Amino acid sequence: MPTKAELELADDIKGFYADPLSFVKYVFPWGKPGLLEHHSGPDQWQEDFLKRLAIEVQKRNFDGMSPVAPIRMLVSSGHGIGKSVLAAWLTLWIMATRPRCRGVVSASTWQQLSTRTWSSIQQWSKLGLCSSWFTVTADRMWFRNQKEAWFTTPQSCKEQNSEAFAGQHAADSSSFYIFDEASAIPDKIWEVAEGGLTDGEPMIFAFGNPTRNQGKFFRAAFGEERERWHRFSVDSRNSRFTNKQQIAEWVNDYGEDSDFVRVRVRGEAPRSGSCQLISSEAVARCRKATAVGYGALPKILSCDVARFGDDRTVIGLRQGRLFRLLLKLRGLNTVQVSEQVIECMCKERPDMTIIDGDGLGAGVVDQVKVRKGSMQVHEFHGGATPRDPDKYFNKRAEIWGLMADWLSVGGAQIPDDPEMEIDLTGPEYGYSSKGQIQLERKEDMKARGLASPDLGDCLAMTFAVNVQPTIRQEPRIHVPHGAGIWY
Repeated sequence: MPTKAELELADDIKGFYADPLSFVKYVFPWGKPGLLEHHSGPDQWQEDFLKRLAIEVQKRNFDGMSPVAPIRMLVSSGHGIGKSVLAAWLTLWIMATRPRCRGVVSASTWQQLSTRTWSSIQQWSKLGLCSSWFTVTADRMWFRNQKEAWFTTPQSCKEQNSEAFAGQHAADSSSFYIFDEASAIPDKIWEVAEGGLTDGEPMIFAFGNPTRNQGKFFRAAFGEERERWHRFSVDSRNSRFTNKQQIAEWVNDYGEDSDFVRVRVRGEAPRSGSCQLISSEAVARCRKATAVGYGALPKILSCDVARFGDDRTVIGLRQGRLFRLLLKLRGLNTVQVSEQVIECMCKERPDMTIIDGDGLGAGVVDQVKVRKGSMQVHEFHGGATPRDPDKYFNKRAEIWGLMADWLSVGGAQIPDDPEMEIDLTGPEYGYSSKGQIQLERKEDMKARGLASPDLGDCLAMTFAVNVQPTIRQEPRIHVPHGAGIWY
C-alpha cells in the first residue's frame, strides 16, 4: 500500500505530463549537497528545448486513444554541451509521466551507448525523487512490476539489430526513440523506427555532432527533411558546461573554419562526406585478406613510441601488401624500447626503420642511430611539412591518407585483430581553412572516449618515406651430380 508521501509525489509528477522543464527542476536536487551542489538547473539551450517540447505536447493534446502526429526534435551541436544528460532527463520524464510507455535508446557505437548515454540514464535515475519507481540494469529500465509493459531498453544501432527497433507500439501511451550521436546511426535503423511512430503519442529525439553531410541526421538537420523536425543548433562556446580553454585550443590548432571546428564546436555539417577517414568495411576486408607478390618488395619497420601512461609502444613491419605487428609494449623506458627495436631490426633486416621522433621517441631515435647507423633510420615527425602540402595539412595527415588508400584498394593483409580495426577506424578528419585534409589529434580522440590509435599509427608510419628494396638473392641449392629428375 503506497504511503501518503508516495501518493503526494505521484500526484505532483502527474502534473508534469506536459511540462518537462518543471519536471527536471522538481525531481532533481539542484543546489543541494552532492553532485548538483554547484548547479542551479539546466543550461539555457536545454531549457529552450524542454519549453518547445512542452508546446508540442500541449498542441497535440493526446486523449489516450486517438493517435497524434509524432513529435520530432533534433539537436545539432558541438562537443560536450550535455546532450547525453538531456537524453537521460527525457527518458525519466516520459517514463515517470506516461504509464505503459515503451522506449528505445541508441547511439552511434555500443561504447558511446553503454558508457555515456545509458550510463547517464542510470546516474540521473538515482538522483531523482522518483528513483524508487524504477529498476535500471545494464540492458533495461522498467517501472516496478511492469517489466514487459512499461520499459526502455538500450539497443545497438548495427543494421543487423534493426528488428529491435520494430514493433514498438503503445496505442494508449507513448512510444519513443532517443538517438545519441545520431549522425552515424544507419538510415536503416531510422526507417525501422518510423514504424513505431504510428500510434499513441509517439516521440523521437536525435542528438549529435553532424559528422556527415549525408544520411538521415543530415537530411533532418540541414536537408530536405528539416521542415518535419524542430531543430536546435548549439555552438559549444555558448554552453556553460564546456571547457572553453580546450575549445580555444581546437580553434587555434585546426582553424575557425576547419571541418573539425565546424563539427566539434559549431555544430555545423562538414564539407567532406564523412568524418571517418577509413571505413570499417575496408578494414574488415583487409583483416581476412591474404597478401601475395610481396617477397621482392622493401621491408619497412616502424615504431610508434608511447607518449602517455595508457599508450603502448608498437613495432610493426610492412612489406608490400602485407603488414605484421611484431610487438606491443607497455611501461618501458627509452633504453628498453631501443633494445627491442634493434632486436627486431637484426631479426627482420628491414630496408628502412621509421621511428616516431616526437616526445619520448626522440630518445629512442638517438639510441638506435648510434647502434645501427643513421642511414637505416628515419625520424618521423607528425607536424612536419607533407610531400603534398596542397592536399594535406601535415605529415601525419598525409601518411594516414596514404594508408587509407592502401587499405581501400583491396588485397592488403593486416592482422586479424579487433584492436587494429578500432585504431584504424577511430580517427576522424576534416578540412582546414585552406582545403587541406586535417586528421584529428590523439588528444581529441581521447576526449571522445577513444584510445590512442597506436596500432594505426604504426602502420601509417610505413608510408612516411619511399624506400628502395635491397636486392635479396634467393639461396642457391646445390644439386648433386647425376641426381637427375629424382633429386
